[in-house]
Amino acid sequence: MNKSFVLIFLAVCFLNYAPAQQKRISLEELWSGAYVTEGMEAIYPLKNGKHYTVLNTDITKGIVSIDKYDYNTLEKIETMVSSQDLTSKAAFSSYTFSTDESKILLATEETPIYRRSKLGIYYIYDVVTKRITQIADTWIQEPTFSPDGKRVAFANNNNIYLFNIADGTISKITSDGAKNKIINGIADWVYEEEFKIVRAFEWNSDGTKIAFLRFDETAVPEFAMDVYGTDLYPFQYIFKYPKAGENNSVVTLHNYDIESGEISDVSLPDAYYIPRITQMNNPNYLSVQTLNRHQNNLNLYAVNLQNNSVSLLLEEKDEAYVDITDNLTFLTDDSFIWTSEKDGYNHIYLHSKNGDLMNQITQGDWEVTKYYGYDQNKDRVYYQSTENGSINRDIYRIDSRGKNKRRLSSKDGTNSAKFSADFTYFINEFSNSTTPPEFTLHKAVSGDKLKDILDNTSLVSKLEQYELSPKEFSTMSVNGNELNMWMVKPKDFDESIKYPLLMFQYSGPGSQQVANRWMGTNDYWHQILASQGYIVACVDGRGTGFKGRDFKKVTYLNLVKYETEDQIAAAKKLSEYPFIDQDRTGIWGWSFGGHMSTNCLLKGSDTFEMAIAVAPVTSWRFYDTVYTERFMRTPAENPGGYDENSPFNYPELLKGDYLLVHGSGDDNVHVQNSMRMIEALVQANKQFDWAIYPDKDHGIHGGNTRLHLYTKMTNFIKENL
Repeated sequence: MNKSFVLIFLAVCFLNYAPAQQKRISLEELWSGAYVTEGMEAIYPLKNGKHYTVLNTDITKGIVSIDKYDYNTLEKIETMVSSQDLTSKAAFSSYTFSTDESKILLATEETPIYRRSKLGIYYIYDVVTKRITQIADTWIQEPTFSPDGKRVAFANNNNIYLFNIADGTISKITSDGAKNKIINGIADWVYEEEFKIVRAFEWNSDGTKIAFLRFDETAVPEFAMDVYGTDLYPFQYIFKYPKAGENNSVVTLHNYDIESGEISDVSLPDAYYIPRITQMNNPNYLSVQTLNRHQNNLNLYAVNLQNNSVSLLLEEKDEAYVDITDNLTFLTDDSFIWTSEKDGYNHIYLHSKNGDLMNQITQGDWEVTKYYGYDQNKDRVYYQSTENGSINRDIYRIDSRGKNKRRLSSKDGTNSAKFSADFTYFINEFSNSTTPPEFTLHKAVSGDKLKDILDNTSLVSKLEQYELSPKEFSTMSVNGNELNMWMVKPKDFDESIKYPLLMFQYSGPGSQQVANRWMGTNDYWHQILASQGYIVACVDGRGTGFKGRDFKKVTYLNLVKYETEDQIAAAKKLSEYPFIDQDRTGIWGWSFGGHMSTNCLLKGSDTFEMAIAVAPVTSWRFYDTVYTERFMRTPAENPGGYDENSPFNYPELLKGDYLLVHGSGDDNVHVQNSMRMIEALVQANKQFDWAIYPDKDHGIHGGNTRLHLYTKMTNFIKENL
């Protein structure tokens, strides 16, 4: 027999019976949405405690609906409203119930302004009559039901309006709103970005008053961005942006009476910032939080809406800064629950209605990461925490005395709960680094699982065809601290081979990248790199979150100094691993992480051979007041802290390969940061690569933009690492 024929025959037989070769993830698939997980959108627990609603989308038919489900059976009971019910047939993207749940506010045609703000066309759906009413014939912002469900307050063109549902009339509450001058009821740019609010007005509990903030931006410097668009001439987009040390808006609190239509002023002592207004149960009162400019002295006030008098409920001070949260919850008698880091970790406290401390409910060397609510009938506080390790999240209950604690989640990873209104049930969303999101129904008292609701088994089955490597979690001792780390190795990892190392990080204050949760888009990209022979690692250094106050706030007044030292030291330790090629170490990051990767390449030029910086800060002098001064104070008070870690002040240190990327329409971290870095490198005669994406914001997305960007970064890594 011909020997060649035998060999071919055997080879064919082997191929027919050998396991199918796994595919590799591609950038095209990643950015086409091929690995998107299923979820439960906009879960709303109805007040009867027996039902909940979900926003569902039928992609094939292009129909969006709000569907009601039974907690006990998990079966769909009815479709409450569908986009087909609207005369415009517009799909709604979010919804809000009135207090008595007799009406639903539907948001359609939403268009983003900045990161959180948006304009939209809004409708009111009457659950009883099935009638649908459009609120206004124009784009509006932040429509909000009154507690009695009779009116909707909203903002338009920097003024506040009132829509009367019964007769469809609209009345104007304020009239002095003007672009880049006066804003009523809507946060200015820096409040939106850094205090995470857009709506800056609040109803009292019986709907007779509205308290609102007025932002006088007149003295705030303007920032101009060139918009290139598709027309013959570009134009400038101009908005108010207070950079570190510059003037902020003058913010004042006002009280509008529905019956009389009169506006009165509320005088708040030492209120440089007013980041929160919160409804209290007593209709004569609202609570207001204020901060000084250094953000290290927070006051919680009760405002008497009858005479505008103010009384102090609580004062919180810190040597560094005090974080603003949304955990403040008033109980039926207006005693309140509050979270604080004052004992060194974020914990839950119970205060009387006069502000006196009644009890510290949770305590320990771990952090409360979410406060879910308090069942007053059964004296149970529900929360999420890091008690099972800082990279994990679990659900717990405890009584108000800090006794009878019970863990309600059972799987190690990231657990997040949505409780029924009467705290009988909760829907748990769970994932970890190897398990995509799973939704299950549980008893709130015990945590016992009742039913499976939704999982991502189809995605799991799909991914079984692909070459994936697990994240390996560990810790590393760096500069006297145990730092959390993950590492992804090539699927065919061989310890006798030396691999190039790419480090990824963000490193911003209170952030976390080393977490036991399912993959995001960057994780999929890291899998692509691992399949091409790279080891990818991430280390959360000093300044990151969920390991206590001191670990997070050690970077105060010196942003990126200690963080950079930790990344360089971690890279050096990783280079000692026998399978790491110490001459091929790279680092990349976005935003704060881009600042970090730039600094690491320059200050760690003996350690890093390559860096990619996307939308980086290159000087904190260019960033906004609220964020920057929280961690650095003003440039006049701390010039060294600003300049000693700004990379365009030492471009001559560049030795390795550097890719700098920015969107020209970035309203957050302005392209000015990269332009100044580019000029410094040019004048230092340092060669580097760079890319500017026209009109793209801080996320650098839209159309094929992300595919192009990640292709560019992948090619840069392959060519230089």
